[in-house]
Amino acid sequence: MTACPLCLPTPFETLWADDFCRVVLLNDADYPAYCRVELLAHVKEMSDLPPPERAKMMKVVFAVETALREVIQPDKINLASLGNKTPHIHWHVIPRFTQDKHFPNSHWGEAMRESHQAQLSAEEKQLLADKIKAYIQCAFSST
Repeated sequence: MTACPLCLPTPFETLWADDFCRVVLLNDADYPAYCRVELLAHVKEMSDLPPPERAKMMKVVFAVETALREVIQPDKINLASLGNKTPHIHWHVIPRFTQDKHFPNSHWGEAMRESHQAQLSAEEKQLLADKIKAYIQCAFSST
């Protein structure tokens, strides 16, 4: 059996972390602000967590959603917790636009059109990451 990829150090940029979970910015060319909230402990299902930890996980998910709404103002945010391939609690936070490659389908579904997402330069990616980090921090400091 191979090691759980979410139990290993992340290859993605960490936007925020504490001793419970981390928020990473996935490197998706079509969805440049696509984030994932990853529980640090290897736990399979949300219902395996005690209620206070469930609430803490959702507080982080909602902080990321709020940050993405503020930073890039998407038409919709998709939240997903699947874990079929990786049975380790994690949440996908995906900003969506009506003209993105898959809309209105899931971003894992059939593409509806060719991608028209401009490729971000390294500097633009870092600026986006920095803005999202700042808004996540703000979300936690205001509660």
